[in-house]
Amino acid sequence: MTKDNPRGTGLSRVESEAVSWAQKLASGDATEGDIEAARRWRAQDPAHEAAFVAANLVWREIGAARKVLNDPRVDYATALDAFGQRRRSVSRRIVLGGAATVAAVATYGIVNPPLGLWPSLSQLNADFRTATGEQRNVNFAGDIAINLNTQTSLAIRPPTATEERIELIAGEAAFETTQRGTRVLAVLAAGGKAFTEAGRFDVRYATEGDRSPVTVTCFDGRVHVEQGNTIAELRRGQRVRYTAAGISGIATVDPIAESNWQRGIVEFRNTPIAEVVDEINRYRAGRIVLMSATLAQKQINGRFRIGEMDEILLQLQQAVDAHIRHLPGGLVILS
Repeated sequence: MTKDNPRGTGLSRVESEAVSWAQKLASGDATEGDIEAARRWRAQDPAHEAAFVAANLVWREIGAARKVLNDPRVDYATALDAFGQRRRSVSRRIVLGGAATVAAVATYGIVNPPLGLWPSLSQLNADFRTATGEQRNVNFAGDIAINLNTQTSLAIRPPTATEERIELIAGEAAFETTQRGTRVLAVLAAGGKAFTEAGRFDVRYATEGDRSPVTVTCFDGRVHVEQGNTIAELRRGQRVRYTAAGISGIATVDPIAESNWQRGIVEFRNTPIAEVVDEINRYRAGRIVLMSATLAQKQINGRFRIGEMDEILLQLQQAVDAHIRHLPGGLVILS
């Protein structure tokens, strides 16, 4: 990690390294080797762990600002300055707290990474996983084709007498299977499931934010969606969403538009910028933080290649007069 301090925030070498590790993990490009290296760095000295914990506090503040959108009190650069000013007291408290405190905080960071800045423990233990911007095709049980979208984790669960079972831990994946006799394909997500004997469908489970129900879209065949005591039957061009509260009504969608991601395309049709930012963050390394409630409600149209997410930022700047501020680690403040 870097030994100098280009940020000009008065951070020590260890604190600057802690911020660099946090940014590396936040970029979406961190490999399992990077994550393991970060763990080793944190374990070298209690001061390392203390600095890393303090750096995560900065990201939590940014997350809170993103949630309320129009909170003018939080600024990344200012937060880094505050981090530098309070570092001695934070480090001293955590070091004096002993190994139990450090272990508890480290465990929380692995299981519940702030803002989803790196994969959770359950995602790391998935059988199939894609990084930010990555897509992957896999085959399962001989006749099940799976297309994983970006930031997606899948786990193979033990089959039952009648079902092949796959759990979508996070992200989005498309599934296709042919007629399988008496056995069905079941995709589990967030306490519900989608299942079919023969069909093609998409399941999306975004684990961040308020707009995060599970979405199931049918492209071919018939797909049943079960949540609690309710079951909905979907046919081609139909979609439902579900949360712990229940299943939505069936909506009609354009199958071509909804499957664009499988062709490397994202398309926005009168889409609020708040949702556009959520989508960009799925495909782009780093993080875009939206700081304006007024801007969040504005809508844009456009069709973009998945590998060209920064082009959307340029369009936002031109179309709705958005102010864009680039910060280290791929962080972008949009206001």
